[in-house]
Amino acid sequence: MDILRFITAGSVDDGKSTLIGRLLYDSKSILVDQLEALEAQSKNKNAQGIDLAILTDGLRAEREQGITIDVAYRYFATPVRKFIIADAPGHVQYTRNMITGASNSEVMVVLIDARQGVIEQTKRHSIIASLLNMKHIVVAVNKMDLVNYEQSVFDSIVQQYKTVASQLGLSQVSYFPISAFHGDNIVETSDSMEWYKGPTLLGFLESIELSSADSTQPRFQVQYVLRPQTKEYHDYRGYAGQILSGHFEKGDRVQVLPSGMTSAITAIEIHGESVEKVHSGQPAVLHLADDIDISRGDFFVKEDQLPRTDKQANALVCWLGNKPLTKGAKYLLQQKSRMIKVAVHEVDYLLDVNTLERKPQPQSVHLNEIVHLRLKAAQEFVYDNFSDNPTTGSAILIDETSNSTVGAVMFI
Repeated sequence: MDILRFITAGSVDDGKSTLIGRLLYDSKSILVDQLEALEAQSKNKNAQGIDLAILTDGLRAEREQGITIDVAYRYFATPVRKFIIADAPGHVQYTRNMITGASNSEVMVVLIDARQGVIEQTKRHSIIASLLNMKHIVVAVNKMDLVNYEQSVFDSIVQQYKTVASQLGLSQVSYFPISAFHGDNIVETSDSMEWYKGPTLLGFLESIELSSADSTQPRFQVQYVLRPQTKEYHDYRGYAGQILSGHFEKGDRVQVLPSGMTSAITAIEIHGESVEKVHSGQPAVLHLADDIDISRGDFFVKEDQLPRTDKQANALVCWLGNKPLTKGAKYLLQQKSRMIKVAVHEVDYLLDVNTLERKPQPQSVHLNEIVHLRLKAAQEFVYDNFSDNPTTGSAILIDETSNSTVGAVMFI
């Protein structure tokens, strides 16, 4: 079965914890001993006699104790598909956490309280979704039971959100009237909303067609150069790594970047077995016809689908560091297994995550702020636009003095 990764986004008390709990409970992903403990601890009980929000209460308790949690993940499966839920806090001060969780997700489920409608927090989460070029947005209008399951309330919120989606260029948006507390339209169709004729939320998540990474540009990155130098493998030279996107076949002409040298693939191995073709996500060892200088972090790309190479690059950066970023500052940029030294050449503008307003040339950039930078390096950057290929369009910035990750980079 394939795996769908999605993130839930919602303001405080929108029912995010209850929704996650409902999906886990109704998909029978809770163990018997967990269920017994849940029943014993429940105070705000639903028809099943339990409080589903308790399943994620442990995270809140940890936050109250001062423990930093970037992103927490929940796992469940149905007979059709496996799911990974990214549970990230949605407050503005946790923008970095939200981006971390959303960057690895194919779908964002935006919860809206039926009593409140579209609020500032809804717009903030939607802006993050647009920045990350998320393919699918699911708008779940929750707590329909508290507005008497009125269709007019749901229709009004749909119209409100369509305005936001149009402004942000979000095209694939689906809408669901739900009650996570009672389970309406989550796994089973609700008898209380006969006016709704669409699928259940889980049914829709099971049916979403995932985009094939094979359709993107072929990219491979070297993690290790294999030279056993034994009697048995005296002339063996292989390049071990992962296919980041697309696919490679035996006989393909490739260019090695950043050097620009070219060669052809003579053999491909997976787990010691020879294969003719290797796909995105698979670890492999590639062999080339020519003995050229190749190091850890180098990219193999097909000659007819080259990425961008330059000593300067434009990027949106979500700042993760406690120490402010300033023009001229120097960092290490890590892109998978490649690391180069970079400097902040220009700070073009700061992006307001509430309004998308651009504030030109800020003097400094602080924790959780998103900024457009021009980076400069002695070596060439090798990258694709994040919107075209997130695997090669993203990187992190590292503070050389503390070795801390201080920036999440999206090349544009």
